[in-house]
Amino acid sequence: MIKIGNAPCSWGVEFANDPRNPNWRRVLSDCAGAGYKGIELGPIGFMPEDPAILADALAENELTLIGGVVFRPFHDSAKWDDVWDAAERTCKALVAHRAQHLVLIDSISPRRAATAGRAAEAEAMGPAEWASFVDRIRRVAQLGVDHGLTVGIHAHAAGFIDFEPELERLLSEVDEGLLKICFDTGHHSYAGYDPVAFMRRHIGRISYVHFKDIDPVVKARAVAHHTGFYEACGQGIFCNLGTGDVDFPSVRQILLDANFSGWCTVEQDCDPAGGTSPIDDARANRAFLSSIGF
Repeated sequence: MIKIGNAPCSWGVEFANDPRNPNWRRVLSDCAGAGYKGIELGPIGFMPEDPAILADALAENELTLIGGVVFRPFHDSAKWDDVWDAAERTCKALVAHRAQHLVLIDSISPRRAATAGRAAEAEAMGPAEWASFVDRIRRVAQLGVDHGLTVGIHAHAAGFIDFEPELERLLSEVDEGLLKICFDTGHHSYAGYDPVAFMRRHIGRISYVHFKDIDPVVKARAVAHHTGFYEACGQGIFCNLGTGDVDFPSVRQILLDANFSGWCTVEQDCDPAGGTSPIDDARANRAFLSSIGF
């Protein structure tokens, strides 16, 4: 059975300490009010790390905690302590609430920010740097597995796992028993690749899915102008599901043909201080998914 959740990034929550963030209780109530039964943790520290407080709030809103994301600079060896701290705290929180999915994302690098969507121009790591990078991902994946979690790598615009060849190279170098795929339909399109074709090739390793759509006009402009990721978010590159270039009926069919069972989580990254209405977008996204059989 495919279950549909949402995530705090749909309310603009990217960093736990951003003063523009909405109140965490409001995010939970909005999520439930928009028709979802599950939610992600968001960046560690956004929601309470006291299990009793968060458990009561989840129960009050009849929400399941689906998983959590470690969105940290895996590419930067000098930031390893920060990466590891976030990973440990996230694992602890997920286990406390019987969540399943630990998602690993290499966060935005200044070295890659201007070349999101421009694979031919993007700086690549040398062999030694890549080997250390992969080792850091492998160590955090092992931490998640040791906590009983399903760990998935998530490609992300402007990080060092952005483009399809980088993702596939990583998958070839890390054991499948340790690292699955959290597949994000929107980021794959942003990077310039076909999400449906990738899903067909790799559905056996996809353990979790993020539903995200891309406005092709905003994408083309952002790629052409070397627009930064957060600026592109503010310009509406991530649009309501069904209004962009991702073929969601085909995504659904691939999941059904593979007997996929579990959570698919809507993510519509936005500016927390922007002019959009996250709850209205969340309702529209849920309605679209229902209209195509989710």
